[in-house]
Amino acid sequence: MSKIILQGHIVVPDVDLAKVQEALITHEMLTRQESGCLIFDVTQDSINSNKFNVYEEFTDQQAFDRHQLRVKNSNWGKVTVNLQRHYQISHCV
Repeated sequence: MSKIILQGHIVVPDVDLAKVQEALITHEMLTRQESGCLIFDVTQDSINSNKFNVYEEFTDQQAFDRHQLRVKNSNWGKVTVNLQRHYQISHCV
């Protein structure tokens, strides 16, 4: 079984910044409670307030896929549907 790591960032336009920051609180809480979530960190960049750095680790592909499905159907998914995402996904044994 290989661990799934997602890392990168999202870019949030000024007009969406407040609603993304608000939705992030619940999104973080729910994700960290998911079975198979090892690490979940989304932090606003200290230099560019429109950039949020993302780092996630899940135990395996199934856990990651469940997370992606939950997100797609969540408030976070709706709030962030049009954001620019810059992610790399890797598998680590």
